[in-house]
Amino acid sequence: MIGTDSKNTQTFGFVLLPNFALMSYASASEPLRAANLLAGRELYRIVPLSLGGLPVRSSGGVTIECEDIASRGSDMHTVFVCAGGGPTDWTTGESLYAPLRRLSRLGVRIGGISSGTFVLAAAGLLENRDFTIHWEHAPAFREAFPQLRLRQARYVLDGDRVTCGGGVAPLDMMHALISERMGSHFARRVSDWYLHTAIAEPTAPQRGSAAERFGTHHPALLAALEKMEATVEQPLDRSAMARFVGVSPRHLDRLFSEQLGRGFLDKYREIRLEHGRRLVEQSPLSISEIAMATGFSSPGHFSTAYKTLFARTPSQERVSRDIS
Repeated sequence: MIGTDSKNTQTFGFVLLPNFALMSYASASEPLRAANLLAGRELYRIVPLSLGGLPVRSSGGVTIECEDIASRGSDMHTVFVCAGGGPTDWTTGESLYAPLRRLSRLGVRIGGISSGTFVLAAAGLLENRDFTIHWEHAPAFREAFPQLRLRQARYVLDGDRVTCGGGVAPLDMMHALISERMGSHFARRVSDWYLHTAIAEPTAPQRGSAAERFGTHHPALLAALEKMEATVEQPLDRSAMARFVGVSPRHLDRLFSEQLGRGFLDKYREIRLEHGRRLVEQSPLSISEIAMATGFSSPGHFSTAYKTLFARTPSQERVSRDIS
């Protein structure tokens, strides 16, 4: 059972995978350090962890000394998996599955930050749970685990599972966890320490609004663009989209041309290909499977369109990532 005693030290472990995002790790661990300073005692102990206790290098080149996750047990209160990058990095987490399951059986709260959630899902620790992941990794996650109930949120607290999109969102999540233990006034002092004055709700969006992302405020055009993002696998034709947003096909064409300087089909294809690129970079799906998942009639059609937009084929994209 997870304790809430404000007098005892709680040990938070952060399992770092190669190429983890330093910002995500700092956003999650630094509030705990600040809480200790403000309380004048050790409320939280921060322990970087890895397989075998080896040092782990972040995506920005900073190396963190770690302890061996195998050496920890019920002394841990919470253990977060911090990961970034893509599938090549996540697969190094396969050896973590058993240690994470063992800690879970011991009653340790388990969490995932950014794509650390992918490792938790692969370890079977997110069945019948609500959780989130960084928006960039969501397409690959849904393809890999279609049966799980991924939510788009900054962070999700579901009992002894805690997940977060990463970036600066852990600041919001840690505010909630510190408030849960020490009260909202103390948590507010910790957030103020980092000039974190605008604390977001857990359900707040991870990305800017569609209006910000696409540079338009026209309601019918925004509705069409959001529908495009939601229908990459089975694209709507122009007439169906026009009916959906309540304008004529001719008016829909004019909106895309005047507001975005792009045709309806060109923009739709770009959105589908951007989605496909995330799958190429992050999922283990074959090129044929990605072509189907983005609504293209054949792998050849997908590859040709992909090369036209990104100046290299999907296969070349994967080779370049493997080399880097």
